[in-house]
Amino acid sequence: MERRVDQLSDSYVDEWAALSPCGATAIGIEGHDDKLDDLSPAGYAAMADLQRSTLAKLNSIEPVDDREFVAKEAMKERLELSLARYDAGETASEMNVISSGLHDLRSVFDLMPTEGTQAVENIVSRLSQFPGALEQFKDTLRTEAAKGNVSARYQMIEVSKQCDIWTSAEGDDFYRGLARRLEADGALRTRLDEVAEAANEATIQFGAFLRDEMAPLGREKQAAGRERYELASQYFLGAKIDLEETYTWGFAELHRLESEMRAIAIDIAGPGSSVDDAVAKLDANPKYTIRGKEAFREWMQALGEKAISDLHGTHFDIPEPARRIEACIAPTSDGAIYYTSPSEDFSRPGRMWWAVPQGIDEFSTWREVTTVYHEGAPGHHLQVAQTVYRAELLNRYQRLLSWSSGHGEGWALYSERLMDELGYLADPADKLGMLDGQAFRAARVIVDIGMHLELEIPRDNPFGFHPGERWTPELGWEFMRAHCRVPDENLRFELNRYLGWPGQAPSYKVGERIWLQARDDAMARKGSSFDLKQFHADALNLGSLGLDPLRKALARL
Repeated sequence: MERRVDQLSDSYVDEWAALSPCGATAIGIEGHDDKLDDLSPAGYAAMADLQRSTLAKLNSIEPVDDREFVAKEAMKERLELSLARYDAGETASEMNVISSGLHDLRSVFDLMPTEGTQAVENIVSRLSQFPGALEQFKDTLRTEAAKGNVSARYQMIEVSKQCDIWTSAEGDDFYRGLARRLEADGALRTRLDEVAEAANEATIQFGAFLRDEMAPLGREKQAAGRERYELASQYFLGAKIDLEETYTWGFAELHRLESEMRAIAIDIAGPGSSVDDAVAKLDANPKYTIRGKEAFREWMQALGEKAISDLHGTHFDIPEPARRIEACIAPTSDGAIYYTSPSEDFSRPGRMWWAVPQGIDEFSTWREVTTVYHEGAPGHHLQVAQTVYRAELLNRYQRLLSWSSGHGEGWALYSERLMDELGYLADPADKLGMLDGQAFRAARVIVDIGMHLELEIPRDNPFGFHPGERWTPELGWEFMRAHCRVPDENLRFELNRYLGWPGQAPSYKVGERIWLQARDDAMARKGSSFDLKQFHADALNLGSLGLDPLRKALARL
């Protein structure tokens, strides 16, 4: 039986990797670690051309069975939306505090092998190309701005500040710090130090370019507006949703979660206690405090490993290569928490990363138990590593490139709730941490949709928050501070992220909502024969795909 969708998938991955060496490193495809992406206008156009030609071929193929039908639907949905973003001018002009060509270039060094001469030579090669790649990206940003495709002025200024932090000896000192950590002698050491210094200077100059040349061209208003937001929302979710209904639901969901938190607070701190009283009591309890980044990393590692050990063979069947995970402290300090996938051959394991803000050296574990379940198992690590492993069920595109934030982040948030259902948050402190994280994500639904569509704040909202006013970034900051127990330095980064990356932040909670609806639908269809472990296996065996295709595929099982 000729599986033409799979054949097209394999050829697409090879061609994609050649066009995106940084992407190839990120997903663990060997042979591209000495090159950087072409960030010129021609480079972005070449990727769009590949997507367009692949989509045309894909549309002409008739799947041979249901597995290939799902594979076609997954690839078709992702390629169509990626092209829609490119054609709308969103891809090449993207510049925000978490996502841009600059961020892709910098972050790839976090994932590269560092041991041995060849590994160091690859890093030297990439660092030597760094200044040229940033010049290409400058050309692209200028070209897009001339077409009217330009990011918000505020975002450019904030990214320029990131450039300052990355390059400063008092900040992250990223490039020179990377060179110092590598083992090299003689001519290789000299060259390594030279190219690290050149990359550092190029980043300084790029920050100046953003401040002096691009920021004056940037959009004054950060709100995306309805047309841009609808496309972004569909791209990140892989589903079309009713934005107004979701916005209204966000208020109800946040109110529900905060009511649960108040009840838990009484269990922790006694009758009449508020959530803040419970938080203060937990933060003062040495049982829930870890001092030092390395000690915290070790705690994350141990909890991540224990979750995998406990879940395997009981609630999930976890493939052997996916039972290895690494917890890492990131070399930057922007406060982000994230997961990176294992390499295709699992020589590089899946990793949980924490970019700890400068000055933070004390950690409250009660807040982060649920974070480990989100980033590790049964969250991202189980989902992603299992997908990479399932070569007998999924083609190469599905295993390595198909990713929908709503599917992935929704599953990770669903996993936090699942661990509560399975009894792993029996300690009220850990349960409060989970609810606090869930409330944080619900608040993001409200603020992200509200700010970008500049909606009216409901006059009857359950919090009595500025009824009848229109959302602004200032009101977004006030609302998040009132409903999130996140340090200001972290929360400021979060709000900047929402404003610069419309539609991504709600994909967590909305994605979880759709996952829960899919589970409820399966329970209704199967009745007494419903098996939760089998539901999870069936769902994860589909790989990552948009949430609309996911619901359709699950309905056929």
